[in-house]
Amino acid sequence: MNELTHRIEDLDWTQIAAALDERGYATAGGLLTAGECADLIALYADERRFRKRVEMERLRFGAGEYKYFAVPLPDVIQQMRAAFYPRLAPIANRWAAQMRGAQLFPPTLGGLQELCGRHGQLKPTPLLLRYEAGGYNCLHQDLYGEIAFPLQITCLLSRPERDFAGGEFLLVEQRPRAQSRGEAITLEQGEAIIFPNAHRPVRGTRGHYRVNVRHGVSRIHRGLRFSLGVIFHDAK
Repeated sequence: MNELTHRIEDLDWTQIAAALDERGYATAGGLLTAGECADLIALYADERRFRKRVEMERLRFGAGEYKYFAVPLPDVIQQMRAAFYPRLAPIANRWAAQMRGAQLFPPTLGGLQELCGRHGQLKPTPLLLRYEAGGYNCLHQDLYGEIAFPLQITCLLSRPERDFAGGEFLLVEQRPRAQSRGEAITLEQGEAIIFPNAHRPVRGTRGHYRVNVRHGVSRIHRGLRFSLGVIFHDAK
């Protein structure tokens, strides 16, 4: 077992599950080292490592750009996906039952990839995001086909207040017959946030109900902000 996998295994998974249930997200400080963050940022200039580049402003997604990794994925991303997925799958399946969803997810990442493949979803979805001053990411959901694993991860690669200012991670929940609830989460370099892809269950007086969730990034005031997005399902 490599060092990164050890770090993931050593996380307090009881606390993570409780935080996801209670507030809709959980954080893991120091998941990536400063060196691992720098190595990932350095990949951004190597076009051979990516399958697609997206200019957010042109598509009215925000202001900035991101690139989807090509196969083979960098080792650190492969390790993150393989180690996180089996820990998150039981939470995803419990959530599906609470929201009365028909879709259950395999216990391994390989099983999820096979499921995606049967639905024509064959393209990898992990990505690097880059924002300059004035950049931001509109609230959105990362759905790439019929199969969508309900949890994903973002890890901040840059140093807040040193490399950039602003750029908080945003989560907004739209609850039935109620006003939306938003949170702005400040991450440290190497810290990860685990959050819903599109929906999560919330306990009410008559059992659980389904809440719509969107995420984004607030405006960057100065500097340059890089982050890593780890999505588990593949895209068409």
